[in-house]
Amino acid sequence: MKYVLVSYGGSQEDWEGLAAWSDEDMHRMIAYMRDLDAELRASGELLQSEGLSGPARAFVVRGSDSGPVVVDGPFAESKEVIAGYWVVDVASRDRVLEIAQKCSACPGPGGKVLNQPIEVHPVMGAPDVDAQTLAPYQR
Repeated sequence: MKYVLVSYGGSQEDWEGLAAWSDEDMHRMIAYMRDLDAELRASGELLQSEGLSGPARAFVVRGSDSGPVVVDGPFAESKEVIAGYWVVDVASRDRVLEIAQKCSACPGPGGKVLNQPIEVHPVMGAPDVDAQTLAPYQR
């Protein structure tokens, strides 16, 4: 079963606080994430993973009759900032829980384990439908 695991970087202030981390702390965190990705890649479970830019570089797009409406970040109404994600394909729910726990255990300043919340979403596949079922929706 496929899952998306989402890591949050806390608030906008927390994200900005990353700039205060020592080089050693930043390297430790990045090495941990790279090692975790390598482990999941070696097991064949990792489909994709990415760290995301901070909220100052993010934007929201909404459609309108006159074209896209774009709102630039950071977003004051956001309580938490998405920091990154993993897409995994695993044999069981127990395995995705094990992976999520490892994602959560990323080290922070001084090597202290952050125990960040990791949001886990099962990926829904497309419904299994035949051509006759789709006929009314085709143009």
